[in-house]
Formats: sequence, structure tokens, C-alpha cells
Amino acid sequence: MTDYFALSLPIFAVIAIGWGVMRLELLPAATVDMLGAFSFRVALPALVLRLIAGQPLSQSFQPAFYLGYLLTGGIVQAGAFTVSRWIAGQGATEAGAHATTATVSNLGFLGPPLMMAYFGDRGAGPLAMAILAEVMVLMSIGSAIMASARSAHMGWATALLRSTVLNPVVAAIGLGALFAGLEWTLPKMMDRTLGYLAGAAGPTALFSIGGTLAALRLDRQTVVAAGTIALAKIVIYPLFAWVILKWGLKLDPLTVQAGVVLAALPPASSAFVLAQRYQADEGRVSAALLLCTLASAATVPLAAWLAKA
Repeated sequence: MTDYFALSLPIFAVIAIGWGVMRLELLPAATVDMLGAFSFRVALPALVLRLIAGQPLSQSFQPAFYLGYLLTGGIVQAGAFTVSRWIAGQGATEAGAHATTATVSNLGFLGPPLMMAYFGDRGAGPLAMAILAEVMVLMSIGSAIMASARSAHMGWATALLRSTVLNPVVAAIGLGALFAGLEWTLPKMMDRTLGYLAGAAGPTALFSIGGTLAALRLDRQTVVAAGTIALAKIVIYPLFAWVILKWGLKLDPLTVQAGVVLAALPPASSAFVLAQRYQADEGRVSAALLLCTLASAATVPLAAWLAKA
């Protein structure tokens, strides 16, 4: 278990540095937005494209894993929505925000450095499939629920378009799969250029996470209220992933472990952005995001170790 903590420590240390720098106001507040935009739109797509294109398509894409991971997320999302809507008595918009926060992981920023640290290049395939499951399907469903409940201008079709075609990481997955499927090799100059950009993906993404957390505030009442969402995200989701992938589908140990780690990641900041857009209990969503991210420094390596046992 100590090996996983050792691998995770530098990753979460960069998040802590980003948090400290922004809390001390050593850099302008706009730095976080700029670094986040660069990482999401340039560096992360370069990293994902290079990894997917550099290995056989059959190694990157396993239909059984994709369907199993999507089934896991769908069950947790439906359960979180049900608990929030009909047991806790929240409105449909708020329940949609809670369900999205419980099932859409920080795959774009935190996923690549952790998966590369734990699994090397073999982590690219599960990461890509998890992005396609959570971003293209689960986030679109959550957006549609919130949009329809608020009678917002942006309906489910626009939400789907923005989370797929206009998502640079998803586009990079598609382009990388095209190269891999056709067995094309990236031109040497292109590969080196992508390598330079990919090298910046981890530090900029992690620093941006820390800077984002620095702007969030918690109080005791909000933390207690967000506890159920946090429990669903970093405990129930990875537990269900382990049961379905290992015992239901009987996938190989590395794939099961990768799926559990991905499910154990804290919520994506996009869940908070959606909650803000639709005025859907953004206080509790931001508290769950911060709570899960802080806890994930311990829970993610623990999940990786338990899933391997």
C-alpha cells in the first residue's frame, strides 16, 4: 500500500502547491483559469492523442469494460438522484446536480497523472473509456435533467453536443483511435511536438485543481450536507465498480484495478460549473468537490491497493 501512496504523493503535492500559491495570492486569480484552459484544451488532448495512437486499438478499447463502467456509473447516478429527490426531498434540478457530482469524476485533470503513475501507458485505455462513459453519457444525462427542470435555454441536445463534439479531450480520443485503428504511426515531428505539450498536462492540470480549491469555502453545516454525495462518490462508486468489473464481468486484474481507481477519483469541477449555471445547490456541490478532493489523497491509493488484493 505504501507504494501507491508514494506514487500519489507528488501528484497531490502539486495540488497543495497550487492551493497554497493561490491562497497566498502569489499569482493573479486569473492564473487558475488560464492554466486550466491551456491544460484542458491543449496539453491534455495532446497527451491522450499520443497515448491512444501509440498502442493497439484492442488494448485501448475493451467493450466489456466500457459497458461495465457505464453500467456502474448509471446505477450510482440513478441511486443518488433517487435518494436526493425522493428521500431527501430535493427538487429535480438539485437532485440532478447531486447525481452528477456523485458520478462524474475528475478524469481530465487528475485522471492522466494518476493513471500514468499507477499503470503507465496501459492506463490510457481505461481512462479513455471512462471519459467516454462519464462525459458523453452521465454528464449529458445530468445536464439534461438540470436543463429540463429549469426550463433552461440550453436543452439536452446542446449539452450533449458540448460534452462530445466540442470537448477537445473526447476529440483527441477519437483521433487517436483513428490512428490506432488504421495502424498509422504518428509522424516523428508531430509525436515530439505532442510529447512537449503532453509534458505540461500534469503540472498545469494539478496546479489548476489546487487553485480552484483555494477559492472554495466550507462551513460545518455544508460539510455535513455534502457528506452523502461524498460517500456516494468516493466509496459507493468504486465499490460498485469493483463488484461489477471483477465479479460480474470477470475482467483481468489490471483492468478491474484501473476501473476502481477511476471511479474513486473526486468529482470534476464541471459538476460545480453546471450547478452554478442552473442554480442547483452549488454550495453543497462545491463542498462535496472540496471534501472529496481532500479525502482522495488517502482514498485513491487505498482503493488502488484494495482493488489489487
